[in-house]
Amino acid sequence: MLRSPRLRPGDRVRLVSPASFPSQELLGESAEVLRGWGLLVEVGEHALDQWGYLAGRDEDRLSDLNDAFRDPGVRALFATRGGAGAYRIAGGIDFDAVRADPKPVVGFSDITNLHLALWRHCGLAGVHGFLAGQRSATATRDLLMNSEPVTLHRDPEAMTVAAEVPGTATGNLVGGHLGTVAHAVGVGLPSLDGAILFVEAERAIGIGQIDRQLTQLIRSGSLRGLRGVALGRFPGFEDYVDRGWNLVDVLRDRLGVLKVPVLGGIDAGHGSHPLSLPVGPIAVLDTDVGTLTVQPAVR
Repeated sequence: MLRSPRLRPGDRVRLVSPASFPSQELLGESAEVLRGWGLLVEVGEHALDQWGYLAGRDEDRLSDLNDAFRDPGVRALFATRGGAGAYRIAGGIDFDAVRADPKPVVGFSDITNLHLALWRHCGLAGVHGFLAGQRSATATRDLLMNSEPVTLHRDPEAMTVAAEVPGTATGNLVGGHLGTVAHAVGVGLPSLDGAILFVEAERAIGIGQIDRQLTQLIRSGSLRGLRGVALGRFPGFEDYVDRGWNLVDVLRDRLGVLKVPVLGGIDAGHGSHPLSLPVGPIAVLDTDVGTLTVQPAVR
């Protein structure tokens, strides 16, 4: 596994838009947060471009991404937002440049495409998180500027706790947005053999979307050898029922066939002020104490 050096005050970092475009206000707020950490902030040339719902044409978004990976002075890449479009350029990353000079990518949602590609081709650890809100920004900063393990505690009020399967598991923590992970089947999903799968999702349609995505992962054989599952946030499903079933019923039905420990209530994903977590490093899942402990993404 590749770990990047931890960030230090005075380091240069770059804001890029591999997916959808941010507002000028959001971009400015993100830059201000990073400056507050003592970092020197640069903005990708095309970060505010607009091409439909994308932050510019594919070649321009990819160019910004690879320029940052190839620049030895840039020590981390921060996605300005998720949205859509990272899946179109993930295969074009300069993986040789990443291996030669590893640096973390920070983002979530559609940015899961980049985390998966970088893990598959380089074994590079990243950070599933973002900068909006003090709680999220602090969690992200701690993961990038400290090289200590992080422990996320189960939220006992979270709906997904009811879908737990007791046990402990150890493995590389891989995943992110559930739909993105499922859509990567056949087009770049890394091996999950020996891994703990982290998934989160916001409600876009109904519980059928969760069923389809988990079933695709199961039927494709992508979950063979999986050691455990950590469930993040699933906002929008709290009061949703479809013909007698809710989110918990679907999670129990689909994840139960895997015969691995499942930990619910991890406070990361979509919604207000989520926590951040490393993706790639070894993690230990323990349903008895309700914790997910992950080794650092940086060294």
